[in-house]
Amino acid sequence: MLGWSINLFRIRGIQLSVHFSFVLLLVYIGYDGWQDGGTSGLVWGVVTLLAFFTCVVLHELGHCFTGMRFGVGVRRILLMPIGGMAEFDSIPRQPSREILMTLAGPAVNFLIAAVLAAVVSFPPGWADDLAGLPNTPEELARLLLVANLIMGVFNLAPVFPMDGGRILRAGLATRLPYVRATFWAATVGKVLAVAAAGASLYYDLYLRAALFLFIFVAGELEYRTVQRRERDEAKWREALARLYRAPPAEEPPLLRP
Repeated sequence: MLGWSINLFRIRGIQLSVHFSFVLLLVYIGYDGWQDGGTSGLVWGVVTLLAFFTCVVLHELGHCFTGMRFGVGVRRILLMPIGGMAEFDSIPRQPSREILMTLAGPAVNFLIAAVLAAVVSFPPGWADDLAGLPNTPEELARLLLVANLIMGVFNLAPVFPMDGGRILRAGLATRLPYVRATFWAATVGKVLAVAAAGASLYYDLYLRAALFLFIFVAGELEYRTVQRRERDEAKWREALARLYRAPPAEEPPLLRP
């Protein structure tokens, strides 16, 4: 399913791709905006969606650029209706590096929010405008400010493999073996994801429920990947140990008088 994507362009060698379902979301938002406000609604709906996902890309680039400083390879950033996902060749096993790489994403969101807060005004009743599509650049800026704050805080929730869950795993890895730390982080994440998905369904928030279902599955898949990689590395270490094991010393020949 994740292979059904369209490659757009590269940013410092990182491929930016969009899942085909993102195109469907773009069409839906444009049509919904057109029904509400005609051509103007269509334009503002599409612009708002693209501006929001630009912030998502910047969030993922925060992870990517920090990881690249630690020698981590980045395959691509994939945009989907439920958000973005950076695909790495590996994740640093040093807890300090994983924490820095993880915090870089929400830090970008908080930086964007701080910049927007410094340049936009907040007239009385501005929060009421957040319920609908913006009609001016300033309304869009206020909407993006709030969206980036929510994005930054939301990603810090301890739901593995979200950013907060990775920070939890890195903290556990300072006292537990890496696979065991991943298991407990994934377990906590799955419990919270199920609870959040149930609450979302109760309030008819189906897209949010789908997001937490995706997080549940992604957490389990990453744990299995870490577990499989650990087994493979153990087999290679054992094979190399057998290969380079010193041969038994030969007994010296008997000396006959």
